[in-house]
Amino acid sequence: MKTNPFGRLGVVLRALAILLLALAAGSVPRAAHAASAPVAVIAVAGAIGPASADFIVRSLARAADDHVQLAVLELDTPGGLDLSMRSIIKAILASPVPVVAFIGPSGARAASAGTYIVYASHIAAMAPGTNLGAATPIQISAGGKPDAPASGADTQTTESRKQVQDAAAYIRGLAQMRGRNAEWAERAVREAVSLSASEALAQRVIDLTAADVPDLLTKLDGRRVRTLSGETVLSTKNAQIISFTPDWRSRFLATITDPSVALILVMIGMYGLFFEFANPGFMLPGVAGAICLLVGLFALQLLPISFVGLGLIVLGIGFLVAEMFLPTFGTLGIGGIVAFSIGALMLIDTDVPGFGIPVGVVVTLAVVSALFIFGVSTFALRARRRPVVSGDQAMLGSVGVMLEEGDGAGWARVHGERWRVRTAEPRALPARGSRVRVTARQGLTLTVEPLNEGEQR
Repeated sequence: MKTNPFGRLGVVLRALAILLLALAAGSVPRAAHAASAPVAVIAVAGAIGPASADFIVRSLARAADDHVQLAVLELDTPGGLDLSMRSIIKAILASPVPVVAFIGPSGARAASAGTYIVYASHIAAMAPGTNLGAATPIQISAGGKPDAPASGADTQTTESRKQVQDAAAYIRGLAQMRGRNAEWAERAVREAVSLSASEALAQRVIDLTAADVPDLLTKLDGRRVRTLSGETVLSTKNAQIISFTPDWRSRFLATITDPSVALILVMIGMYGLFFEFANPGFMLPGVAGAICLLVGLFALQLLPISFVGLGLIVLGIGFLVAEMFLPTFGTLGIGGIVAFSIGALMLIDTDVPGFGIPVGVVVTLAVVSALFIFGVSTFALRARRRPVVSGDQAMLGSVGVMLEEGDGAGWARVHGERWRVRTAEPRALPARGSRVRVTARQGLTLTVEPLNEGEQR
């Protein structure tokens, strides 16, 4: 039996072709795979707080799940809360997707907490006309004013020095990790200095400048970036841009964590519960009050609050409610307004921009509460002065007409009803048709007395 040499040759050729294809596939750079991957843009505007931190952390997790090649944090922030900033930085450092912190558009800034986020990102960029820096920790001191910068270290409290030292070490570690200017980073913390975009580029604080996001992606094309998952070659020149926007959860969290909104929710909740306890069975004040109070307390536990301020608010509302039920002639009401106002001003224990309660809001709430409480008290006093229209008290002083008289007892018509009547003293009842006044009631029997001649007319 003869063998076919061409058949054997065909098998060899197919094996060789498969081997060449495998080698070709293995030699394709990662940039070819990244070419089709989109770029996620996460716009962050305003103060860094619980809502923005939740949005950024979940957006970075979504970027990893969607296998985007790059996540761009477009920053415009005056700073924010330390805990929120650190949760964002942890998410950036653990992200398998390269993160670019881009301070833009022109006119934006990344002050305080924004500077830390820039230093933590894999790539840092700025648009012309932007600035970053002023990263000194801000906290209300015992005197009610922000602590002095580190240049006046002798006047600083021990607590503020600890905060500055910790913040300086933190940003220095981020600078060393990303190969950026660690010396200037410490100055930004200790001396609250700032830099423009061109100055930041010259001092190796950022990696590049770009006019906008498309220009940024063009300049990043071909750059190698190392993350926890390994080195990646970016192919961003013609990449699709996907914008991540806050969903309902982020918007709801942003609304309730506004200090003014949280204060109003707590106030409504306490008023609702007080009115429900005072009038059991009303239901609506209790249900609405419980919901508002729980949502308000949830928002407050996400914010840096002063428990002394919260206690004064609760005490003030308690005094205002008590004013409606106790004859204190305004003493509790005035005390409640004072306690509420002081507590509201002390409630947020930080001087970070965007997290204070405006004085106008405090004054408005205090005035509205005072008008409401004193208005309710006025109506209650007026109602107390009105004559009683039901029960035993309503019968006293009523005038009726005798229908029948008998031995020591008779019948009279009072308020359109037929009542058995008698006199207080052992004497004859007035004649039929005479008018009588009720002086007492015992069961279904009324004690009456005759009206004098002037009253009879």
